[in-house]
Amino acid sequence: MSTLFQSAAAWDTVPDSTEWPGPDTVVLLHRPLRPGTDPASLSRFAEDRWSVDAAVFEEHARAKSLNFAAIPRSLRQDAKYYIWQLINHSSPGTMRHSGGGDRPAIATILTGFSSFKEFLSWLHRHGVTAFAQVTPALLDEYLGDVDDETISMVRKYRRVGEVRRLWSVRGILPLRMRLPALPPWGGEESRDLFGRLRPDRDNRTPRIGELTMQHLLVWAIRFTEDFADDILAARAEYEESRLRQLDGATRSPVKIRTRMTAYLDGLREHGGTLPGYVGPDGTLVINWRHIARILGCTESVRHTASGRKAIESGIPVADGAFLDTPATGRLEGRLWRPHGITFHEAPRLARLLSTACFVIIAYLSGARPGEALNLRRGCVEHDTASDLWLMNGRHYKNAVDSDGNKLPAGAPRRDPWVVIAPVARAVAVLERLHPHPLLFPNRITPHHQHLHTTRRRGEARTDSQIARDLAAFVTWVNKECWRLGRTDVIPLDEHDRLTASRFRRTLAWFIRRRPRGLVAASLQYGHLHTRMLQGYAGSYDSGFPDEYAFEDWLYRLEILSDDTQALEDGEHVSGPAADAYRHRVTAATRQFAGHVLTSDRHARDLLGNPLLQIHHGQGMTCVLDPAQALCRLRGTIDDPLVTPDTDDCRPQCRNIARTGRDIEHLRRRYGELTAIADDPLAPPIRHQRELHELERLQRILDTHDAKGINQ
Repeated sequence: MSTLFQSAAAWDTVPDSTEWPGPDTVVLLHRPLRPGTDPASLSRFAEDRWSVDAAVFEEHARAKSLNFAAIPRSLRQDAKYYIWQLINHSSPGTMRHSGGGDRPAIATILTGFSSFKEFLSWLHRHGVTAFAQVTPALLDEYLGDVDDETISMVRKYRRVGEVRRLWSVRGILPLRMRLPALPPWGGEESRDLFGRLRPDRDNRTPRIGELTMQHLLVWAIRFTEDFADDILAARAEYEESRLRQLDGATRSPVKIRTRMTAYLDGLREHGGTLPGYVGPDGTLVINWRHIARILGCTESVRHTASGRKAIESGIPVADGAFLDTPATGRLEGRLWRPHGITFHEAPRLARLLSTACFVIIAYLSGARPGEALNLRRGCVEHDTASDLWLMNGRHYKNAVDSDGNKLPAGAPRRDPWVVIAPVARAVAVLERLHPHPLLFPNRITPHHQHLHTTRRRGEARTDSQIARDLAAFVTWVNKECWRLGRTDVIPLDEHDRLTASRFRRTLAWFIRRRPRGLVAASLQYGHLHTRMLQGYAGSYDSGFPDEYAFEDWLYRLEILSDDTQALEDGEHVSGPAADAYRHRVTAATRQFAGHVLTSDRHARDLLGNPLLQIHHGQGMTCVLDPAQALCRLRGTIDDPLVTPDTDDCRPQCRNIARTGRDIEHLRRRYGELTAIADDPLAPPIRHQRELHELERLQRILDTHDAKGINQ
């Protein structure tokens, strides 16, 4: 190798433009840090485990670190130098398809670190002790071994991607750390190296099952609309009781006796019960701990004259420590908690209420999980001029500076999400539930005694915490259904675990496949979609239009398959757009059958193809040409996601075609109207209206049948 002839000084010389760390150099020297970070807590270069928590601004993120101990010792120091440059150099090197920024995000470094360590372990097994000893032939051998491994294509792409990243920074490293001058594998793309695309579409996050999502949403809305006031009041009483405990217990017999007398008198006056629990033998036992909370004393009150007074009071003992706050919420006409809420239920119900709010906000807004978890108080406002609810927040994905580098603190959304009333109501509930500035803090109980730890604990709940909360919510609902003999349980999802990342895909599916399905009360998914695309949330930066585009693509291909089969079976088509319909179905089948998607955005781009602009409605099919459409279009004419409003179809529109399936629908409608028109008790105005519609339908049916005979 030519590098063997370099002098020792040149071999180790650091380029003039490169800052080189010493043992005590801070790992995050040139990275923005979270406000309040203690400089003394930052990791130093000499350590083998580097914490990068201080550079991660997302409140829902978990502890993050880079562990070099698993890297072979001969390569470990240079690996640390390399990673330090990725973290701190202003422009370490440009990766192909990096999105424009030269400096990798902390999350990118963390994601690739495992693949980088795998590469170094492979080099160690092949006797390599310095990066400069790597040859093109050795890289070819590594590529072959990676290709032979039984790992996912995603992991294979990452393995070779981290080799490319190491090569891309060679200009800022000393000679001993530089890979060969030529790009690895001749600069070929990963899809060419492995002979196939990374199957992002096959490994995508699955949507939540239809019935599971419907029942989950129904119960979440019940919590915010029917149970919230009771839970909020119970939690306030719970906190007040806990604060009394923290203030200290009185031992004054006089004060305790006075408080006990007043307490017992109040129970008698209102027909109350003493707090209790079911003992081992099945009998009801007084809960002295809860009485101590109420009176502000210790449990030893049971052994005093005041305790005997309670025992001898004749007041019945309950099977729980019920709070004074009555529960007035109703579940289909009946009190959902006839006896009230117990002391220990209050914090659990508060957490369940918070989870219900998350379901509503994350699902019905189309926000990414991290964006929802980082929402803050005051994020929702009502625009009276447009009568829209607007939700403001920060976004982290695709938030970059002028050089294309990731902004670690994220950025305010340029346009707010347009949301519906249930979302605004859920935000208002959360603002009443706790005083924290974040809507979804990891702890909603102020006095909670949490463990002392040096590991990062972000202020917001993490994705894994939300997944556990969703599981707890489903468990509570299903137990409640079993207790009450209800059938609206939340069924297990076929993919088992509910996670926040599945909400967006599921919402896109419901909007596309169930536009007339109810979200809440009389609000349909079609209405929700119109709101979301009304100016703000339809911005492609939000990512949701791409999610919807993928579901739309799948749906249109399914319908295209049905249309193609119907034409092949001899289905007759009439209407002004009949010829255009037949042409588009035939041509689209030739062009898109077996087409592979590489991304959500690819789906969005394909949907702009005129061949796919076929939209089936009630008794009609729209072969959309936006310039000729007489209905109110959903979206703008130049938007690939523009769709006709098939509920507002105008009979004179030149975009209408009628398939045999449409005609069958119209024949059924004709029969229904005939029965109505023959009703002698029908009002005259209605009778005339139905006769006019019958005449219109008859003309359509006659025209269709006549053209079918002539063909």
